[in-house]
Amino acid sequence: MAGRGLRMNRVKPLAYRAIVPTMLVVLFITTGALIYGETPASYPMKRTILALRSRQDPLRARAESLVKQAKDQLAVVNAYAAYARRGKLDVARQVRIFTDQARNYTELLARPENRGLIDSNGGAVDPEALRAFERDLRERLRVTRQLMMDSKELFDNQLKIQKLKDTIFQVNEQLTRAKKQGAFASLIAAKSVPKSLHCLTMRLMEERVSHPERYVDGPEPAPELEDPSLFHYAIFSDNVIAASVVVNSAVKHAREPEKHVFHVVTDKMNLGAMKVWFTMRKPEKAHIEVKAVEDYKFLNSSYVPVLKQLESANLQRFYFENKMENATKDATNMKFRNPKYLSMLNHLRFYLPEMYPKLDRILFLDDDVVVQKDLTGLWEIDMDGKVNGAVETCFGSFHRYDKYMNFSHPLIASRFNPKACGWAYGMNFFDLNAWRREKCTEEYHYWQSKNENRSLWKLGTLPPGLITFYKTTKPLDKSWHVLGLGYNPSISLEKIRSAAVIHFNGNMKPWLDLAMNQYREFWTRYVDYDMELVQMCNFGH
Repeated sequence: MAGRGLRMNRVKPLAYRAIVPTMLVVLFITTGALIYGETPASYPMKRTILALRSRQDPLRARAESLVKQAKDQLAVVNAYAAYARRGKLDVARQVRIFTDQARNYTELLARPENRGLIDSNGGAVDPEALRAFERDLRERLRVTRQLMMDSKELFDNQLKIQKLKDTIFQVNEQLTRAKKQGAFASLIAAKSVPKSLHCLTMRLMEERVSHPERYVDGPEPAPELEDPSLFHYAIFSDNVIAASVVVNSAVKHAREPEKHVFHVVTDKMNLGAMKVWFTMRKPEKAHIEVKAVEDYKFLNSSYVPVLKQLESANLQRFYFENKMENATKDATNMKFRNPKYLSMLNHLRFYLPEMYPKLDRILFLDDDVVVQKDLTGLWEIDMDGKVNGAVETCFGSFHRYDKYMNFSHPLIASRFNPKACGWAYGMNFFDLNAWRREKCTEEYHYWQSKNENRSLWKLGTLPPGLITFYKTTKPLDKSWHVLGLGYNPSISLEKIRSAAVIHFNGNMKPWLDLAMNQYREFWTRYVDYDMELVQMCNFGH
């Protein structure tokens, strides 16, 4: 037992001497790996050791913090500059500002005296260099933060979106006001009497006053005026030059002008001028009658709904108020506020059988049309018992009945098809016998009385015409009547030249300065520029 204990005592010192050096080697290798290793697992330990080293040099820690701050700000200002460049904010100003800031930070970090601060292995930190670096950095940070505050609105997306919405709203408001004012100005320009036309009317009246004996009406009307075998035209106008163009163009293209009779009706104020014109420039061979609305005694407020409605104070305020802000409240239907829609000249078309009781058929022409072909072919058309021969204007969803009437009203909705095709006034061939049989004037009176408060349609003559001649209109070939020369600049010249009648419907009438030049020649070729009074009033070609 004593020998065994002696051997054990000898083994322990030997084992201890072998294990201790081995443990020291492993510890040294592990420490080196922790300090100098580059694997991700070694990073926390490395930072810890560096922090321990930094604690030994507080100036180094301060330098590293300031350098990190400078680099962070450099990245921020570069990001701001890139965003400004991409968003095109404030043109190039923001890009330039933040690019300059980035250059300032780069220049600060690149100074030779600051290299020792940036390099963590550069040895001891120079306190003077550190203070100078901190001072320059703080100044740059102050400027940068102020610039960021000033630019906050430009880089705040929600704020930018709201500002953009506000701007769009304001622009839309301005656009709406401009459209209303423009529409009102256009209406004034279109409906005002041009100086040259006013001059011509005054010159004609002066001629009548100076030589009344030349313009005395005959005791009896010419028999041709009531001859149903001739071709009769109805023209209702207060515009002397326009009415003369319609008559001149129709007569020029008529194969037998002696068989054509023109019934011109105007208002009392223009009656004298109209009579003087057609006496001085009577169309060759054709027959012409000039009368005033007042000559038809049955047209009074007890019989005509429009005249009765004109006595309403509400309707007078609607039409004759003078303030532009009131006149432009309903810009979409502003044109219907024109008092011309209450003029009997506009509504005479609904009384043709009573005005011409001995006639069977008559062709109604607006005063803004030009005739380009002989129209006697219209009298050869089989009307199939229909009252009104007209060119339809619908295509797709345009010019359907629902565009002219209020189909939310039960009376309209129960009687008419909203998709029924509309047609055009301006050249309408009427079978007066069928008119009398269908009692169309009575139908017109019924609906016009129902619309006293304008709840069935906005005023004008086309909606009541569509209602009055609903299912009694015969569609004519479109070549008889081409419309749109007073508003549509895209009508082909070939289509215009092939038309029997062209219509300057719209605001750009051919006798106005705002007429479209490409169409004007189709009208001016029928103006009697040889007449002395026309030359005196400076009517332009």
